[in-house]
Order: sequence, then structure tokens, then C-alpha cells
Amino acid sequence: MNNRTYRVIVAGATGLVGRKMIQILEERRFPVGTLIPLASARSVGQTLRFHGVDLPVQELSETSLAAAQADFALFSAGASVSRQFAPIAARVGTVVIDNSSAFRMDPDVPLVVPEVNPQAAFTHKGIIANPNCSTIQMVVALKPLHDAFTIKRIVVATYQSVTGAGWRGQHQLELELEGKTDPDPKFPHRIAMNALPHIDTFSDDGYTREEMKMVNETRKIMGDDSLRVTATCVRVPVLGGHSEAINVEFEKQCDTARIRKLLAKAPGVILVDDPQSALYPLPLDAHDRDEVFVGRIRIDTTVPSGINIWVVSDNLRKGAATNAVQIAELLNAGQGV
Repeated sequence: MNNRTYRVIVAGATGLVGRKMIQILEERRFPVGTLIPLASARSVGQTLRFHGVDLPVQELSETSLAAAQADFALFSAGASVSRQFAPIAARVGTVVIDNSSAFRMDPDVPLVVPEVNPQAAFTHKGIIANPNCSTIQMVVALKPLHDAFTIKRIVVATYQSVTGAGWRGQHQLELELEGKTDPDPKFPHRIAMNALPHIDTFSDDGYTREEMKMVNETRKIMGDDSLRVTATCVRVPVLGGHSEAINVEFEKQCDTARIRKLLAKAPGVILVDDPQSALYPLPLDAHDRDEVFVGRIRIDTTVPSGINIWVVSDNLRKGAATNAVQIAELLNAGQGV
């Protein structure tokens, strides 16, 4: 039995995901001996509670990373910060699990979802990338189906909550629901009572960076560069929980009975599929849960072998913080640190 405890950094500790990482480390009883919360200079002076103790937030810097002598660093401070500081942490012997997009497509950095490609975590060279929130829940739902029927093509439309845009996204929605105007809005349009087909920046081809993250990350995690994936990502006025309508075409013949059986026993998946009783996955039901909920399973009659499914997950937990902690748990169990 491994009784080792670890020194753990949470970088970006005062953000939505950073705070959730600290909460989940405590909830899942990850063997933290010492927790070191790091953030930008403007957060210094704040405290964050962990196991009943208020810990002072320190500034994220080369000095603080070296002084921490940490075993793990969970980063959720944005891509530019990760690009600057994650390699510094890795050089002093800390295993970085990075929640930003900075390293996801780096061929030398594993992109890991523990239910899908756990073995990839042990190939790290100091940095492991946490996938995009929308990608994580999709591949958890699709991996058992890919293994059984071999996916040819994925068409996905997302319905992503405002917490995916951090504090500012949540604040804008809350103000608008109170009938107020946000003086510093996160979104280019009103989000309350609206839906914005615009997440991240647009490329010249008309796709957003968020949409291409889903395409490229899915291929990397599934280990198949030929996989055809297309996405439309939409921000909706939901406080927490991302939803996805996914159409999948398979190489092999499928049927709904076997699909339900596969999903019912898939790790990290909860099947909620009784539409006649109005039972299907809802963001409210996924709130503060670590599982991926799947329902509305039905055959796509327009192709020889295809289905439509509806997938929901808590974007701050499984879509970000929980997945990062699960990667650390993998390494702890295999002592790959």
C-alpha cells in the first residue's frame, strides 16, 4: 500500500477551476501533505481553506515554484501563464498537470482522460495536458462505442455554460438576470435569454478555436488522426454544466440495446435514457457530479450505421478539475512521479 504524501501546487488557485481543484483534492482524499496555492500578484493576501486550514495565496513566480519543491502542480491559470511557468516547474522536478490549451497538441506532451487513455499519462516528460472540457465529456462517452463499432465520423453541437468562461462569464449572466448591464462583459452580446455560437476566437475558415480544439484533441486522445470530427460550439445561459448533441457514424453495424449495455458499464458514465418518463441528462442533475451522463440514444436512419446521443457533464469538475486530480491519482497509484 502506498502511504506517501505529496507537496502539491495549485496554480491559478483563486479562479473557478483552481478553487474547484482544491475542493476535489480534499473530497477525493488525494494524499496531500502540503498544499501551496499560487496565483497572480493581485490575489496575494487572500486565503483558501483546505482541510479546515486557511492557506495564504502566494504569487506564482520562478522563485515560488522552486521554493515549493512540489511533487505535483495543477495549473489552471491560462495558456500564456502555463507556457511561461509550467516548463520551469517541470525543470525543478514537479509533474505539471496543465488545464490550459498551451501543451495539448504538443507531440511530446500526453493529453489524458483517465477513462480513455490512462497509459498515456506514464509517458510524460514533466508535463501532462488536461483536455478541453467539451472534449473530455465527449470522449468518455464515445470511447466504449469506438472500441465496439469503430467511429468513422462525429458531428457535435455543444451547449456550453457560462462558467466555462470563468468568473467574468458567470458574473455577466448573473447581472443580466438581475436586469443590470455588465460594465465589463465577457461575451460580445447579451447572454441571458440568448445563445451565442461563438466560443473563443474565429479562424479564417469560419471555425472557432474551441471547435478545432474538439476536433484535434479527440483525434489525439483516441489515437486516430484520420478520425473525422466536426463541431459547432455554442454558449448558453446556463450557470454550470455543458451539454452536447452528438451524431456518430460507425464502421460496424450497431444497435441501441448493445449501445445502452456498453454505456451502462462504461467507467465514468451514467446512463439516463427513459425519454417516455422524461428522463434524460440535464445540467442541473450533473451539477457537482464527476460522471458523464448519456441519454436520448437513438438510431440515425440517414446512414447505414449511426446514432444520436445527448451528453452532459459538470464542466468545472470532470471537464477540468476532477480530470486533473484523476491524472494525479493515476500517477500516485502507479507511482509514476
